[in-house]
Amino acid sequence: MEIVWTLAKAFLVGGALCAVGQILLDKTKLTPGRILVIFVLTGVVLGAVGIFQPLRDWAGAGASVPLLGFGNLMAEGARKAVAEEGLLGALTGPLTAASAGITAAIVCGLLASFLAKPKAKA
Repeated sequence: MEIVWTLAKAFLVGGALCAVGQILLDKTKLTPGRILVIFVLTGVVLGAVGIFQPLRDWAGAGASVPLLGFGNLMAEGARKAVAEEGLLGALTGPLTAASAGITAAIVCGLLASFLAKPKAKA
């Protein structure tokens, strides 16, 4: 029964974040790129003020997989690398922390490009 509750929390939080994004697309003139940046920066800010970690602990993948989690992951990677390596860590830390997710996105995009049959826009 605990697994069902865990999945339900992840679904509800992840779904709510997606709903917010869809509302922003439908009700504002914000472009998808700007909404992406808003979500990533929101993850950074929520991590900085100490709200993201309790949300991630409660909602699991529902909070950590969407763009909020990506922003928080990069910010945490930068903070940790700066503490260990100095100012250069601000450049290397975010990419090191997010390298697995970035690599997965590139590989999946490449595989999709092999399988897709592009059509000219009419």
